[in-house]
Amino acid sequence: MAYNLTVLPNEAAYRALYLNTYCNPANPIITFDNIRVQFFPDGFDHAFFESTNRAAANKNQFSQARSERITWIKDTLEDGTADIRQGYDKKTKSYDQSRRVAIVKGDYVVVIWIKNATTAKFITAYVADNSIGKILASPAW
Repeated sequence: MAYNLTVLPNEAAYRALYLNTYCNPANPIITFDNIRVQFFPDGFDHAFFESTNRAAANKNQFSQARSERITWIKDTLEDGTADIRQGYDKKTKSYDQSRRVAIVKGDYVVVIWIKNATTAKFITAYVADNSIGKILASPAW
């Protein structure tokens, strides 16, 4: 996998790339184990914005660092060597087998929600610098 950074001039350019690459039903994203991942336009805001106030948990600032890794989402989902873990559900305070976390490059994670054996929904992607230890301690998926 390439895992190259993508440097574009502004948020609008990253949003257009996201919509063209991920939200185009004519070019589906399929994981290494044949799960079709659905992407929706509103997923851009969740994946490429960060909170300026962690306590408030509102994603209100565009993240250049997250956006530069925009193509890593596809690369990660297609990477058969990615470390795959169960996601954690904060609401139930338990691991959830329908939440799948793929880890590459030591700390880059892509989270999808498994709807059924052949379909999933993209949730988010980010560099897990603060939480990678907890993620790596999660059960294998």
